[in-house]
Amino acid sequence: MEYSLYGFALFFLIILGALAAKTGCSSIGKAIIRISFWGTVAMGLTAVVGYLFNVNVE
Repeated sequence: MEYSLYGFALFFLIILGALAAKTGCSSIGKAIIRISFWGTVAMGLTAVVGYLFNVNVE
C-alpha cells in the first residue's frame, strides 16, 4: 500500500507542478522535475523521522 500512496502522491505532484508552471508562464519540464524531486525528498525525510520515533500508522 505504501508504494501506491507514493505513486499517487508523485502523480499529483507532477500534475500540480505542470499546472503551476503553465499558470506562471514557466518551463513545465523544469517545474515537474523540481517539484517531484523536492516532494520525494520531503516524503523521504518524513518517513525517516517516523522511523526514528517508531511511529506506525495503520
